[in-house]
Amino acid sequence: MATLARLRSSLPRKATLRPLARAVQTAADSTTLVQDAHHSEPFTVKLHEDSFRAYRTDAPSLEVDVTKEGLLSMYKDMQTVRRMEMAADTMYKQKLIRGFCHLAIGQEAVSIGMEWGMTPDDKVITAYRCHPFAVLRGGSITGVLGELLGRQIGMSNGKGGSMHIFTPTFFGGNGIVGAQVPVGAGIAFAQKYKEKPLATFAMYGDGASNQGQVFEAFNMAKLWNLPCVFVCENNKYGMGTSAERSSSNTEYFTRGDKIPGIQANGMDVIAVMKAVQHTREWVINGNGPILLEFVTYRYGGHSMSDPGTTYRTRDEIQKMRSTQDAIRGLARYIEEWGLATEEDLKKIDKEAKATVDISVEEAKASPEPLLKDLWTDIYYKGTEPPYMRGREREEIHHY
Repeated sequence: MATLARLRSSLPRKATLRPLARAVQTAADSTTLVQDAHHSEPFTVKLHEDSFRAYRTDAPSLEVDVTKEGLLSMYKDMQTVRRMEMAADTMYKQKLIRGFCHLAIGQEAVSIGMEWGMTPDDKVITAYRCHPFAVLRGGSITGVLGELLGRQIGMSNGKGGSMHIFTPTFFGGNGIVGAQVPVGAGIAFAQKYKEKPLATFAMYGDGASNQGQVFEAFNMAKLWNLPCVFVCENNKYGMGTSAERSSSNTEYFTRGDKIPGIQANGMDVIAVMKAVQHTREWVINGNGPILLEFVTYRYGGHSMSDPGTTYRTRDEIQKMRSTQDAIRGLARYIEEWGLATEEDLKKIDKEAKATVDISVEEAKASPEPLLKDLWTDIYYKGTEPPYMRGREREEIHHY
């Protein structure tokens, strides 16, 4: 079992939130910094020197341009998706949500930082913890919660569930461990074939990193020079097994052989954004694929059926919550940089909760799918046949 000390040592060289970032300006310029921020003009912060590590390439710059509006929007996004996941947790325990449900509480910096680092037209595909991406990539909180509840208002009309939610630029949520990685390589192939200057982010976890199809996808992507960023969301535990017990090499950003890699502090939303900007530029400039590892941490179990405390201690979880929480870390720097007060942030928190509460009620009020809905959404709209066969040859269902 990984101890907290070992866990910290596997973060990007002591990548804690305590020294997350600092304003590049000197103390004498601090007034100017705050004034510029209040006018939403970009100002520069410098990430901690241990925010990144690199393999076969240069690490991203530690200097990042940010704005007051951007940082406050990030904070609101992180609070909102956490509230959404907390609502899903509550409804699952009330037995309103059934089946599998994997929550991303604690990992909010990854999804929000990635979204802020890419363009709306870039493509993303991931595995289990897909709810935040579904919202950020064109979906809605009501649509996600409705899908978890199995209601018509859900993003897959209540027929997909936790791992099968999609948008035009988000290809799921996939239930087979590691299977989304070669699909992501295929999406990247399509972008290259169409000569579109877009990046594809194919995500997987440390638990899926040893799948053979992952390495096959690496090989094809490098062979064909695909614009694919392979993103390992390393939350330290694959189901109930620590990374150290499952992988002989836990530096996942180095496992692409000839593919270069970057490791970033996945508990720092600014570092995540910068790493995504850096790797996106790499692939769209024709350099081929790159690996990007985010070292993060999930507070809950692998799924709702996993208490998450049989293979790690409660003290470890609490220590991470109190010292490395991504939302709390961002809030601390927003306050230190004079961008907002504690009261301002509490107001944002209340707004996020109110937004999610409304979506919960909307999702609950939506009806369940009808029996006839079993025979729809099987094919992509416009490509379906005139009828569907049922269980027997004589059983015919027309659209």
